[in-house]
Amino acid sequence: MSEKSRFVVSSDWLEAELGAPDLKVVDASFYLPAQGRNADAEYAAGHIPGALRFDHDKIADHSTGLPHMVPAPNLFAEAVGRMGISENDRIVVYDGPGIFSAPRGWWLFRIMGAKNVFVLDGGLDGWKAEGRSLETDIPSPSAAMFKADLRLDKVINFREMLSIVVDGKRQIADARSKGRFEATELETRPGLRSGHMPGARSLPSGTFSVNGKLRSLPELRQAIEDAGIDFGQPIVTSCGSGITAAIITLALESLGHEDNALYDGSWTEWGARDEAPVVTGPAGAR
Repeated sequence: MSEKSRFVVSSDWLEAELGAPDLKVVDASFYLPAQGRNADAEYAAGHIPGALRFDHDKIADHSTGLPHMVPAPNLFAEAVGRMGISENDRIVVYDGPGIFSAPRGWWLFRIMGAKNVFVLDGGLDGWKAEGRSLETDIPSPSAAMFKADLRLDKVINFREMLSIVVDGKRQIADARSKGRFEATELETRPGLRSGHMPGARSLPSGTFSVNGKLRSLPELRQAIEDAGIDFGQPIVTSCGSGITAAIITLALESLGHEDNALYDGSWTEWGARDEAPVVTGPAGAR
């Protein structure tokens, strides 16, 4: 068995496949203010040839007041159909650093019914560092039909999350930094309490990659087990706003763990709701 995830492709592989009619390359870059990067500006300045821009905040449910929530299937299908993408295409998603926001795009396409979705190891930063070609032309693809079939079992809402915290029937893996998890650092969004959900485990998203590339399968498994997560039990992933939780999801699915779901509102929702219990300190407290 390969030691690399089956959901990750190399820049060598992607460069050789560019131009194939069934291959769709998606720039799903997203940055936090502290990162000091502008995803749209970087895309305009140079992107992988043929890459289409996927904006997490535009292709989203705007009715909740929360950022980049999972959109209704018909809205997702319409948006990516205009990008010329169908659920049967081979879809390669990338971001700037490599393993940051691309896994969220990978997860979204998969839960909407796409069958062959991958993440570019090393991202655009790695692609540039290797001296590979870029283009500034904005693609204008012919529209396609994307048949969306949302896996509702893969998306957890607030009420479901409250129930999970109370009954403990699913493990909770939190991708935020250890400092935010333990409440030794302030939250990045104003108005949010610090700490974590009772019973949650700390699995910072940066644990899973090195130099923008996903770690080997044994390393992924070791990191998850070290956090006190049992592979034999269901897992819910969470983070600050639903983006980096998908990095844990990518690691889990790479290891064959399919009984997982992502809490879409994540800490942006949980930390703002008075009825949501919060604890501080190390992982495992209830």
